[in-house]
Amino acid sequence: MKHRMTRREFLERSVTAGALAAAGPALARLASAGGEGGPSRPNLVFLFSDQQSFDMLGCNGNGQILTPNIDKAASEGVRFNHCISNSPLCTPYRGILLSGMHPLYSGAITNDFRMLPSEVATQDRGKYFGEALRDAGYRTGYIGKWHLYGGDRNRPIPPGPYRFGFDHTFLSNNCTLVFDKERAYFWNETGQKELYGDWEPYGQARQAMKFIDENADRPFALFVSWHPPHNWSGEYNYPAPEELTKLYDPSGLRLRPNVENKPQVRRMYQGYMAMCTSLDKAFGWILDRLEAKGLAENTIVVYTSDHGDTLRSRGWPGHKGCPQAEASRVPLILRYPGRLKPRQSNLLVGTFDLMPTLLGMMGLAVPPTCQGRDLSSAIAEGRDDAVESLPLVLMPGDWRGVYTRRHTYAFTVDADLKESGIGYPSLNCLYDREADPHEMTNLFHSPEHQAVRQKMHEQSLAWMKRFGDTGWPYGKVFETVLVPEDAAIEKNQGLQSQGNGRLKGRPIDLLGAEDR
Repeated sequence: MKHRMTRREFLERSVTAGALAAAGPALARLASAGGEGGPSRPNLVFLFSDQQSFDMLGCNGNGQILTPNIDKAASEGVRFNHCISNSPLCTPYRGILLSGMHPLYSGAITNDFRMLPSEVATQDRGKYFGEALRDAGYRTGYIGKWHLYGGDRNRPIPPGPYRFGFDHTFLSNNCTLVFDKERAYFWNETGQKELYGDWEPYGQARQAMKFIDENADRPFALFVSWHPPHNWSGEYNYPAPEELTKLYDPSGLRLRPNVENKPQVRRMYQGYMAMCTSLDKAFGWILDRLEAKGLAENTIVVYTSDHGDTLRSRGWPGHKGCPQAEASRVPLILRYPGRLKPRQSNLLVGTFDLMPTLLGMMGLAVPPTCQGRDLSSAIAEGRDDAVESLPLVLMPGDWRGVYTRRHTYAFTVDADLKESGIGYPSLNCLYDREADPHEMTNLFHSPEHQAVRQKMHEQSLAWMKRFGDTGWPYGKVFETVLVPEDAAIEKNQGLQSQGNGRLKGRPIDLLGAEDR
């Protein structure tokens, strides 16, 4: 009879070497911009999942999910309680992360729009993340989901400006929703499709370890973009490796309080949690390789996600694309043993801030076109009150908003469009997460909360003004910025299986010209 692994056995076999021992004193050194005799060029390993909510890690308070390797890294680094996906959808998040700019400038407005090359988006005044790292002498690597080339997802990303500086190692499958060992694939350096022959995150972890081996003697920056725990085709379809799925009994799982208790929802949570555990296993392999190569002390390791998954919270019909915390609040762990003291942080950090903050932490110049903040000093000095609010925006959803330590607020920018049946449902909302952590009571129309709502609305408008966003409805946006052929495809059936998602130019310029 085949042995079924118990939860205890899983923990014992999966935790990285030394995980059960107490962290050494070297991990508690004070953060600094650079110490005498210390390394001056840290490596960067940026690991991010797809559709993993803040509450789906053990270190973030989920007592039933198995993520021991990530939990250990959190205990050795800075774990953030308030990291927000400023635009909780795949392409807009990735565009902000890798350009440092609002979608109105980069063109990464919604899924399957093609992000503009940096010389167009920045008007030759700045660089994208990968370009800044490459030009500073780093070996750059990108592995996994890309979703920035636009249009048909089943094709490789050609070498050149559309790889945005990841010129040394680039192994991507652009965007796919099958992760099993029989079908998971990537495009190799010669533009040929190769099968992993393994669960996709495991194959990508091996590619990451090979990159570390090949570049261990020089500064490197590696980004690994995992697809799980994203659902496959189908609302409730979250298949994971069988040995991990068996670790979770759907009948015994504690669902979010704002979710209807149904058998299919329980199975969805089972597969979702199993996929999170598979990422933890792959994460552990990569950190073990850094340790084996003697690189752990001088490598900044980041773990986060592009956005969360509502998992049927409040009956939301999609998985993301809404301002509620299940979709917009994501994990963020920052481990840098040589510089940062382990702690829990209440600093507000958004996607806009990741590029400038990490470049600042690495001692590299932040391009002037970055629209976020360099929070490296605030993190090192423990100034958790340095940020008051974070912007929230989803242009294809026609809503804008703001996130603070206590409240989540959003408003629909074009109510008439909603009534026509285009786009997302109305998302006017105000939540007090201190009194209502699962955002079950919408206070948007509450007379007692009108002063709070007004303050939040003014903060939202201030962020919009900063980006030059006048709240253009999405229908006008895609008809204005896409080339006519792709605009017609987007309007009729969507760009994901055909077309190119090409833009005429910077959306901020094109839309502004329309208004004049």
